[in-house]
Amino acid sequence: MDHFSNPKNMGELRDANGIGEVGNPRCGDLMTVYVKIKEGVVEDISFKTLGCVAAIATSDMICEMARGKKIEDTLNITFQDLVDELGSLPSIKVHCADLAQKGLKKAIDDYQKEK
Repeated sequence: MDHFSNPKNMGELRDANGIGEVGNPRCGDLMTVYVKIKEGVVEDISFKTLGCVAAIATSDMICEMARGKKIEDTLNITFQDLVDELGSLPSIKVHCADLAQKGLKKAIDDYQKEK
Protein backbone atom coordinates (compact mmCIF):
# COMPACT_ATOMS: atom_id res chain seq x y z
CA MET A 1 0.00 0.00 0.00
CA ASP A 2 2.93 2.35 0.60
CA HIS A 3 3.80 2.33 -3.10
CA PHE A 4 0.27 3.52 -3.81
CA SER A 5 -0.11 6.01 -0.96
CA ASN A 6 3.40 7.47 -1.18
CA PRO A 7 4.86 6.75 -4.62
CA LYS A 8 8.47 7.94 -4.77
CA ASN A 9 8.87 7.86 -8.53
CA MET A 10 5.73 9.52 -9.88
CA GLY A 11 5.96 12.26 -12.44
CA GLU A 12 7.38 13.02 -15.83
CA LEU A 13 11.14 12.72 -16.20
CA ARG A 14 11.95 15.77 -18.32
CA ASP A 15 15.40 14.60 -19.47
CA ALA A 16 14.27 11.05 -20.28
CA ASN A 17 15.95 9.43 -23.26
CA GLY A 18 13.42 6.60 -23.43
CA ILE A 19 9.64 6.60 -22.99
CA GLY A 20 7.32 3.60 -22.89
CA GLU A 21 3.55 3.89 -23.05
CA VAL A 22 1.29 0.92 -22.39
CA GLY A 23 -2.35 0.39 -21.60
CA ASN A 24 -4.97 -2.21 -20.90
CA PRO A 25 -8.25 -1.44 -22.65
CA ARG A 26 -10.17 -3.97 -20.52
CA CYS A 27 -9.48 -2.27 -17.20
CA GLY A 28 -8.55 1.21 -18.45
CA ASP A 29 -5.05 1.37 -16.90
CA LEU A 30 -2.61 3.65 -18.74
CA MET A 31 1.09 3.80 -17.85
CA THR A 32 3.98 5.86 -19.12
CA VAL A 33 7.47 4.89 -17.99
CA TYR A 34 10.35 7.36 -18.43
CA VAL A 35 14.00 6.29 -18.32
CA LYS A 36 17.27 8.16 -18.38
CA ILE A 37 19.99 5.75 -19.41
CA LYS A 38 23.66 6.61 -19.27
CA GLU A 39 26.46 4.23 -20.24
CA GLY A 40 24.06 1.27 -20.29
CA VAL A 41 22.67 1.88 -16.80
CA VAL A 42 19.22 3.13 -15.78
CA GLU A 43 20.37 6.31 -14.07
CA ASP A 44 16.85 7.60 -13.39
CA ILE A 45 13.32 6.36 -13.94
CA SER A 46 9.81 7.61 -13.23
CA PHE A 47 6.21 6.99 -14.23
CA LYS A 48 2.80 8.53 -14.78
CA THR A 49 -0.09 6.13 -14.33
CA LEU A 50 -3.82 6.48 -14.62
CA GLY A 51 -5.28 3.43 -12.98
CA CYS A 52 -6.12 1.47 -9.88
CA VAL A 53 -4.14 1.00 -6.67
CA ALA A 54 -2.28 -2.00 -8.10
CA ALA A 55 -1.36 -0.14 -11.30
CA ILE A 56 0.17 2.74 -9.35
CA ALA A 57 1.95 0.44 -6.87
CA THR A 58 3.47 -1.74 -9.61
CA SER A 59 4.56 1.33 -11.57
CA ASP A 60 6.36 2.69 -8.53
CA MET A 61 7.94 -0.67 -7.71
CA ILE A 62 9.26 -1.27 -11.24
CA CYS A 63 11.09 2.05 -10.90
CA GLU A 64 12.64 0.94 -7.61
CA MET A 65 13.70 -2.37 -9.12
CA ALA A 66 15.21 -0.91 -12.32
CA ARG A 67 17.04 2.17 -11.00
CA GLY A 68 20.81 1.73 -10.99
CA LYS A 69 20.73 -1.52 -12.96
CA LYS A 70 22.24 -2.34 -16.34
CA ILE A 71 19.79 -2.42 -19.24
CA GLU A 72 20.15 -6.19 -19.69
CA ASP A 73 19.37 -6.75 -16.00
CA THR A 74 16.21 -4.64 -16.14
CA LEU A 75 14.99 -6.60 -19.15
CA ASN A 76 15.17 -9.75 -17.02
CA ILE A 77 12.70 -8.39 -14.44
CA THR A 78 9.52 -10.43 -14.76
CA PHE A 79 6.02 -9.56 -13.66
CA GLN A 80 6.36 -12.30 -11.04
CA ASP A 81 9.53 -10.64 -9.67
CA LEU A 82 7.47 -7.48 -9.32
CA VAL A 83 4.63 -9.27 -7.52
CA ASP A 84 7.12 -10.98 -5.21
CA GLU A 85 8.84 -7.68 -4.39
CA LEU A 86 5.51 -6.07 -3.51
CA GLY A 87 4.77 -8.95 -1.17
CA SER A 88 1.52 -9.97 -2.82
CA LEU A 89 -1.05 -8.86 -5.32
CA PRO A 90 -4.58 -10.17 -5.78
CA SER A 91 -4.65 -12.57 -8.73
CA ILE A 92 -7.14 -10.33 -10.51
CA LYS A 93 -4.53 -7.51 -10.38
CA VAL A 94 -1.44 -9.42 -11.56
CA HIS A 95 -2.00 -7.95 -15.03
CA CYS A 96 -0.88 -4.59 -13.56
CA ALA A 97 2.57 -6.04 -12.82
CA ASP A 98 2.73 -7.36 -16.37
CA LEU A 99 1.77 -3.94 -17.69
CA ALA A 100 4.47 -2.19 -15.62
CA GLN A 101 7.11 -4.65 -16.85
CA LYS A 102 6.00 -4.06 -20.46
CA GLY A 103 6.15 -0.28 -19.92
CA LEU A 104 9.75 -0.54 -18.75
CA LYS A 105 10.65 -2.72 -21.73
CA LYS A 106 9.03 -0.25 -24.15
CA ALA A 107 10.95 2.65 -22.57
CA ILE A 108 14.23 0.75 -23.01
CA ASP A 109 13.28 -0.19 -26.57
CA ASP A 110 12.61 3.49 -27.26
CA TYR A 111 16.03 4.41 -25.87
CA GLN A 112 17.72 1.75 -27.99
CA LYS A 113 15.93 2.90 -31.18
CA GLU A 114 17.16 6.46 -30.67
CA LYS A 115 20.68 5.26 -29.98
